[in-house]
Amino acid sequence: MRPDDWHLTEDIDDFLARAGDFLRSRPALHTMPLTVTEKLRANGAAAHGAEAPVFGRLERGGEVRATFYQRTPSGPLSLTRVTREQADLLAVRLADLGHPVPGVSADHDSATAFAEAWQRHTDAVPALSKRIRLYRLGALTPPEPVPEGRGRTVGEQDHAHVVRWCGEFLDAVGEVPTVDADSWAGSRFADKHFTFWETPDGTPVSMAAATSMIAGMVRVDPVYTPAHLRGRGYAGAVTVEVSRAALTAGATDVVLFADPANAASNALYQRIGYVPVTEWAVYDFPRN
Repeated sequence: MRPDDWHLTEDIDDFLARAGDFLRSRPALHTMPLTVTEKLRANGAAAHGAEAPVFGRLERGGEVRATFYQRTPSGPLSLTRVTREQADLLAVRLADLGHPVPGVSADHDSATAFAEAWQRHTDAVPALSKRIRLYRLGALTPPEPVPEGRGRTVGEQDHAHVVRWCGEFLDAVGEVPTVDADSWAGSRFADKHFTFWETPDGTPVSMAAATSMIAGMVRVDPVYTPAHLRGRGYAGAVTVEVSRAALTAGATDVVLFADPANAASNALYQRIGYVPVTEWAVYDFPRN
């Protein structure tokens, strides 16, 4: 293999025509590139020039072996599973092009391989900024007892409530930037389908959302319960609700990410049937 086996493009239609089958071949592991590229495609990947999304595929002998995307030059490289050799070839290719790489996000081994390669070829010292655990639903197991109340699909009348809770969720997990009514349309939540868990009197006490189905895959994200309402089973109930809805709609892979440092959420997801798939890592690189 050679560095120029990594092909870069700003043309999302060309990228998906060549790499779409590869992405759909492993929908659970490829949950992020599947949903992000679909969102960019649906929105017309409107940015051009310096802010245009960049897509890459490693292709040899007519077979795609790996891909990456970068939504903007200021965002991290999101990489599918690669070997150390493939990661090194990508680092050489991007370094030779002078392409900015502020960070990398991938399964732990792939992210680490690229971070080490990028350091070798650019002297940028990587810093591990986040660990995430990917889960895939096995046998859905509703919690016992189920808290009083019911799930309800969120409607337009609930928009302000959802925006507020998404902002609280981002604050709770330390993600930036936060979201409000003005920034909602461009946020990662705008195209998701939300469900509330309500008490018998109709008061929302927890929420979960899911992506639209792609290649039989649905990702649950986010799950949020306000701090003063936690520990009552609401998060488990609403997660089961959206997971069941995904299965009913025909999903074959229902996945979610969790912070491995949050013992409570990890235990909850495993109790209701989610099985760990792999560990994810995000590395940041200093700006030159």
